[in-house]
Amino acid sequence: MPYAILIVDDDKEFRSEFRDILEEEYDVFEAACGEEAIEIISKPNIIDLVILDVKMPGLQGTEVLKKLKALEKDLGIVILTGYSSKDIIIDSLRKHADDFLEKPLNIETAVKRIRQLLEVKQNNIKSIIDRLKFFIQKNYYKKISLKEASNVVCLSPKYVSKIFKDKAGIGFTEYKIKLKMEKAKELLGSSDYNINEIAHKTGYLNVESFVKVFKNLEGFTPSEYRRKILKG
Repeated sequence: MPYAILIVDDDKEFRSEFRDILEEEYDVFEAACGEEAIEIISKPNIIDLVILDVKMPGLQGTEVLKKLKALEKDLGIVILTGYSSKDIIIDSLRKHADDFLEKPLNIETAVKRIRQLLEVKQNNIKSIIDRLKFFIQKNYYKKISLKEASNVVCLSPKYVSKIFKDKAGIGFTEYKIKLKMEKAKELLGSSDYNINEIAHKTGYLNVESFVKVFKNLEGFTPSEYRRKILKG
């Protein structure tokens, strides 16, 4: 799945031209003003990087930056400025912009910087996913909430849920359940524990719930699965 970029600029022609270039590698979306960008990010979205102009009607870019970071602190944001203003750049970086580009754009440089930012993001995300998986695997028999897992990597639950689904290819809750069932299958095939004991060892206080989840996932009850393994 390609990265998704949101271009926020009141210049329609600029947005269109930049979009044509970026669409060779990315999914590209547009917003004509800061308020529109805030509305997009405040709803469920797939945006990985925002390219945000400083000077627009209504809210200025630095204020939009602040509001976007309040909505999604881990959202990548690149500021566009046509003023070569040191003060604007410093203000943007203080408000946690990831980078800045000056207008008129050097397209080759802009594309290279965007690619580098997203590569860093990709490497960081891989480390985050690996850390989350290790945490779940280590505590598979415990009740783990998305908030607790998010605290381990110091990110928001909403962001963790999104990147886990996107990059691991499976939802956070689904991954937990699948891991529990894999552990259950190991115990069914290699131990003398009864079904109640295996349910408890995989974090289920209610054996009926364990049996139901196992059958939904595997197509057999735990007892049927054990008989199948022993015969096989």
